Amino acid sequence: MQLRPEALAPHLTKTLAKVYTVHGDEPLLAQEAADLIRATARQQGFTERQVFTVQGAYFDWAPVLAAAQAMSLFADRQFIEIRIPTGKPGKDGSEALQRYCEHAPDDVLTLVTLPRLDKTQLTSAWFTALDATGITLRVEPVERQRLPVWLAQRLKAQGQQVADGPNGQQALAFFADRVEGNLLAAHQELQKLALLYPAGELSLEQIQAAVLDVARFDVFKLSEAVLSGQVARVLRMLDGLAAEGEAAVLVHWTVAEDVRALARIRAALDAGRPLPLALREARVWGAKEKLMERVAPRLDAADCARLVGAAQTVDGIAKGLRHPDWPLDAWAALRRLALMLTETAAGKTGIALQA
Repeated sequence: MQLRPEALAPHLTKTLAKVYTVHGDEPLLAQEAADLIRATARQQGFTERQVFTVQGAYFDWAPVLAAAQAMSLFADRQFIEIRIPTGKPGKDGSEALQRYCEHAPDDVLTLVTLPRLDKTQLTSAWFTALDATGITLRVEPVERQRLPVWLAQRLKAQGQQVADGPNGQQALAFFADRVEGNLLAAHQELQKLALLYPAGELSLEQIQAAVLDVARFDVFKLSEAVLSGQVARVLRMLDGLAAEGEAAVLVHWTVAEDVRALARIRAALDAGRPLPLALREARVWGAKEKLMERVAPRLDAADCARLVGAAQTVDGIAKGLRHPDWPLDAWAALRRLALMLTETAAGKTGIALQA
């Protein structure tokens, strides 16, 4: 059974399942969920603990199956933790996990931890067996738009809060900008605020003085920011990616892919195809599908030609070529291209389309 991470604590106060499966690519939330399950298990008498880490293609699953069926030597009940860092148990592991779930005894509580899983893994027989036998939690990164609320909730849990109204919103937005994409560091910054200041209301000045800039940016999240027309965030992300040593060629490829996709969608619309079909033909889906669904109808053929030409120019600059009308520095050229697409996506006119 699927369960949202925020519903785990209330669930654990009522009952315990035989198997808990935690998967996702957000280390802080995965760790917190697993720690909560472990602590509850100890409180409920599952005090004998065994940990198995699945490594390599020839992992021996026999001890895992035997541990679940063996009587505890030192406690009434035992806690078994199965860690699969690759998310791929293999053929033998798949069969072993299915047998494990079929014969899971009542006096054994099992925690399975996995990284982010793809669609094939989520529909596999072994994962389906885990889900049917117990509780499955999928932990995902906190997106930028949800981050201020997440920070406010964490502050409240440690007895602190920001002011109501615009001042408080500004403080949370500043905090979110400083820790975006790095929840582990965000957690540390929250703990720092609890140590530096007493319980109660925090001012913007206090947060500015205490919180370090620990944001980490994902080049694929840059694409969503560009298509959302978020100029300030796009510039901040580009500066962050450059400071982190990201390759300019990779960043350009991401932006250029969006430009080409928009051009294909616009051409399909001009040819009379419906928008949903145009999006599918351009291989656009997920969060980006909704963004391009909004942006593409605003463009015309001239906009697309201008953007495609600019993307080709920046491709050359990123590979060491020069252009008389563009900056020599690859990151400066990338900023100009990104601004062109960002302001076009926002439905604006100005320096972006004129560049």
